[in-house]
Amino acid sequence: MAQISLYVLDGADRGRKYESLSTPITIGREEGNAVQLNDERISRFHIKIQEDQDMLVLTDLDSTNGTRVNGEQVQLRILRYGDIISLGRSVLRYGTRDQIAQRLQQLHEEGDVPTEHLDSSALAKQLVSTSDLDFGWDGPGETHSTLHIPKAPELPEGLGPAQAAQLSELLEYLHLRTRALLEGVEIPDGSPKVEIAITRWQGLLDMQGLLAEYLRGIGDPELE
Repeated sequence: MAQISLYVLDGADRGRKYESLSTPITIGREEGNAVQLNDERISRFHIKIQEDQDMLVLTDLDSTNGTRVNGEQVQLRILRYGDIISLGRSVLRYGTRDQIAQRLQQLHEEGDVPTEHLDSSALAKQLVSTSDLDFGWDGPGETHSTLHIPKAPELPEGLGPAQAAQLSELLEYLHLRTRALLEGVEIPDGSPKVEIAITRWQGLLDMQGLLAEYLRGIGDPELE
């Protein structure tokens, strides 16, 4: 019996963690699912994940709005660590950081990830997704955030010295890590698209997951 871990990156339940779930499981909006999500665009029982022949198989249970894995509409899909599952307004990541780091190490050993794109010392801390993703960020209902913020919010006022120092430390961490991840972006001559190494793309997704956890922790400080 396989055990899986899922992390909600976006949607009403962003920041939630579902760890070491025993298969088979279902995901949907109704009670009785191993993962119950607060999302009106998700069917009562939306998808099933089960083990078959030592592989983890996702099945769409004839949901109303369908299921996407790594941006592609699917009915059946073999899941691999780091895959991004989109259903309704919710986005989930499959696998822990360590599991995804191990997968990337395997890809590297097989020659699918160039040596210069692999930092094994930081791998387990940063990497969170999979290769060859094309999410179509500009399309409606894709994996981008459901919150459309027109401009950056103002910094909070009236913070005490310790609070201001904590906020400064947090923002500096996000700034430095974002800068480091974007340093590897390449813009081919004449191309309207940029190219980014898989490890750096995964680091950006990890940042999204971290921010989701921060947002959930701030919204409900009693959550463990």
